[in-house]
Amino acid sequence: MNLAPCRPTAVVLWILLWGLAFSPLCARSQSCQTSGELEDATRTSITLAGQRYFDMAAKADVASLKQNAIPTLAADFTAVEATVKDHQKDFAGAQGIVKSVFLLEVEGAPPAPHAEFYCGVFGKNGQTSGSAVFAFDNLPPGKYAVVLVDATSPQGRTMFSVILQKIGAEWKLGALYIEPAQVAGHDSDWFLARAREYKSKGQTHNAWFSYVVALNLISPLAPMSTLATDKLYDELQSVRPADLPFDGKTVDLVAGTSTYKVTAIFPEVVGNDLDLIVKFQAADISNTNQAYQNDVAVIKAVVTKYPEVREAFAAVVARAVDPTGRDYGAMLPMKDIK
Repeated sequence: MNLAPCRPTAVVLWILLWGLAFSPLCARSQSCQTSGELEDATRTSITLAGQRYFDMAAKADVASLKQNAIPTLAADFTAVEATVKDHQKDFAGAQGIVKSVFLLEVEGAPPAPHAEFYCGVFGKNGQTSGSAVFAFDNLPPGKYAVVLVDATSPQGRTMFSVILQKIGAEWKLGALYIEPAQVAGHDSDWFLARAREYKSKGQTHNAWFSYVVALNLISPLAPMSTLATDKLYDELQSVRPADLPFDGKTVDLVAGTSTYKVTAIFPEVVGNDLDLIVKFQAADISNTNQAYQNDVAVIKAVVTKYPEVREAFAAVVARAVDPTGRDYGAMLPMKDIK
């Protein structure tokens, strides 16, 4: 079973025709019920399970989380453990409130190569305010639940989400997501306003990155899209820069006498700061001194090529990635990039 996002980006976006949801084949193979459509007993059991897993995460009780995970997740629990520990400061004094629950069901014998769940009521233009779409690859037949929890603490608001699988009479942990709803005290609306401001000034790169952050801050988990994320995605596409790497294509970055193949440029929350991350291809990173020099060269070249990013980011992080996928990173605060 693969409960990971079926698309490589941080946010899953609904790009298929909504009408497919109502075809006979789709109706037989997979279905979704929203909280309001569930029987009281089912909704209560899912809600209590989600709340229980939130309480475990808030207490950093990774042992109990692992003990209650499905076998495939428990066998490789490192990422979940790291995620929970990385967000302990966000859960300090937090109150978790279950916001939404969904019940998903896959029928048939073999795993569904690509399962799309259309939840709630859809209109002629697609999603409505009460709908949601979930997408997974290679999902075995069975019952699954999605629980969305809002966690509010003195540090701000955090989105906590779990995907559960019904095994016997119990809801077991299948996947866990923890995403910030704010960056340095600013929410999605704030970054959306900045994106539109940058767009009006012709700073398309800063506008694009700000739209991406705004989208991430309203996306509780990667395999889910809503009317709000769809609208924001459409607006984001209006400023998509042609000179950034997309869809597996690299961009050449000239730094002195060297040319680097950049594979990704994206914003990332680091502590209370918003940093710009740049990944590029490297033949070898075993010589750390040379790898560091390459990182610094790339950082300076990026700021030279896209000078507007000085206004939007606190620092730039470059990561040299070798053919095996290992990387070597370096960071420079924006004020120190000359």
